[in-house]
Amino acid sequence: MQLVVGRIGRAHGIKGEVTVEVRTDEPELRLGPGAVLATDPAATGPLTIESGRVHSGRLMLRFAGVRDRTGAEALRNTLLIAEVDPEELPEDEDEFYDHQLMDLDVVTQDGTEVGRITEISHLPSQDLFIVERPDGSEVMIPFVEEIVVEIDLEEQKAVIDPPPGLIDDRAEIASARDAAEEEGA
Repeated sequence: MQLVVGRIGRAHGIKGEVTVEVRTDEPELRLGPGAVLATDPAATGPLTIESGRVHSGRLMLRFAGVRDRTGAEALRNTLLIAEVDPEELPEDEDEFYDHQLMDLDVVTQDGTEVGRITEISHLPSQDLFIVERPDGSEVMIPFVEEIVVEIDLEEQKAVIDPPPGLIDDRAEIASARDAAEEEGA
């Protein structure tokens, strides 16, 4: 099984070093010297980590064969992918790999169908579920415990308690606003 463990950022300096946005809880294991990583896009890799260090709170890596800033800059936005044993699960019960969450059905606490997780977007502040609704539209749901109240892998569902307006259709919001205005008139 393959797992995204990082995304290459900008070049740092002139000797081929790059910044890396870490997407694993085990960077010392998955992003250590000698690790060979697949890439997305695939044509960029595989990449072998030659050295790494932390500078101002950011991980810096140098890959074998990348010796200058031009080569490093060509790697920008490349996803780094590690092979992981399919039986290996996160140690914390509240942590999940992306592949565990993909295609889960999303429902509200009262059982109302919202849609299906089709993508997980990793942002600096939080992760987002991209959920395809039954009508083909998409809604973004922040993966925070205040909103995503339960992940049930056995039932293949994510239960959410969305704040008003998060998943409501614009037409529903507009008609509710119009109804409220008529009552107030």
